[in-house]
Amino acid sequence: MGLPATTALRDSKVELSLRFLNDLLADYSQRDYQVRLWDGTTWGAEKSPRFTLVLKHPGSLRTMFLDPSELTLGEAYLHDDFDIEGDIEAAMELGSHLLAQERSFPNRLHLAARLRQLPVSTRPRLSRGEARFQGRMHGKDRDRRAVCFHYDLPTEFYALWLDRRMVYSCAYFATPSEDLDTAQQHKLDYICRKLRLRHGDRLLDVGCGWGGLMMHAVAHYGVQAVGITLSVPQAEVARQRLRESKLNDQCRVEVLDYRNIDHSQQYDKIVSVGMFEHVGEVLLPEYFRRAWELLRPGGVFLNHGIAYSATYRRRGPSFVDRYVFPDSELVPISVSLRAAELSGFEIRDVESLREHYALTLHHWVGRLEAQAEQARRITDDVTYRTWRLYMAGSAHGFRSGRLNVYQTLLAKPLHGESGLPLNREDWYRSLEDRSL
Repeated sequence: MGLPATTALRDSKVELSLRFLNDLLADYSQRDYQVRLWDGTTWGAEKSPRFTLVLKHPGSLRTMFLDPSELTLGEAYLHDDFDIEGDIEAAMELGSHLLAQERSFPNRLHLAARLRQLPVSTRPRLSRGEARFQGRMHGKDRDRRAVCFHYDLPTEFYALWLDRRMVYSCAYFATPSEDLDTAQQHKLDYICRKLRLRHGDRLLDVGCGWGGLMMHAVAHYGVQAVGITLSVPQAEVARQRLRESKLNDQCRVEVLDYRNIDHSQQYDKIVSVGMFEHVGEVLLPEYFRRAWELLRPGGVFLNHGIAYSATYRRRGPSFVDRYVFPDSELVPISVSLRAAELSGFEIRDVESLREHYALTLHHWVGRLEAQAEQARRITDDVTYRTWRLYMAGSAHGFRSGRLNVYQTLLAKPLHGESGLPLNREDWYRSLEDRSL
């Protein structure tokens, strides 16, 4: 007597899924993970897996791999076709391997045939929504909507996993074991020392976020600061924090596009941290030209931004572009340096903080996971999944070298005189050792 039809059907789907996994992962050397099917069947490491890939229904693998790309895998995770238990950053290594594989045409046909024997998912496709904007790419209105898509989530959501100063950019670690709050304080002070801020300097912060860098510069270096952002909620929070800290007489925050800054005003120092990625390659000459015009002769501009490796080539559409940072554009450091130089700037220093960003993201992922239920209450499950996946994937990108982050110090010399000292010794003195 055979098995009941439903059980036989279930078993055939399990068997097909197991065969597909064997074929798909035959050449992947790491065997420290596990796959758990919807009926409890497991495949892979039996003891202490670094992570477990949980397939939620018989059509999970078809959804994930029939047309595999960074985007389709990301969407399958958002829609709960599969989950990742344990170390999600380790799972990114597997994902990267699968997307980088070069398979023969017959092998691709063989895998596709196995997948088509599995059912099409009928689960509801719920999501935060894709970012699909009309209008000219990097036009001012479209840029505003793209920035707001990412940053206008409730501030309480970001506060769950950022440091106490709400600094949403790469920290600067003295040691790998240093805590996030200390590392972010180090980063803020390191930037101020690179700018060589002095009491009374006029500082422009392009993309000021929730105001953490401005507050540090005003409180510890006595500058007069102006910060700009395109996010109204960010500006409101920053202004409230400035009032509470009694720093609002020395700085202000404006909701303003960098292309609309009043050029009758000039600044002694300019800084931009984590905004550069939103500019777009075609507008880099304008971005640097406007910074040049706003900076007084003898001043410096510190530009802190993420870059792609010049050797990296992504295959297929980007999950981050569609669901996280719409219209963002990463370029190799060589591209941005050329644009800066052609605008008139002298390049004085370029420093990679790649390992620091991998550590920062590792902290963010862990802190978000520790507050998962609260994050879902403030937003929803899909938003939680989006941020968990994007930050884990970014951490892998920095560890692998696909992504980098650079602090570039640009000078505007006066009659050939940069006004800068002969060495960087002052950058490495601690805050306690310096006086205003």
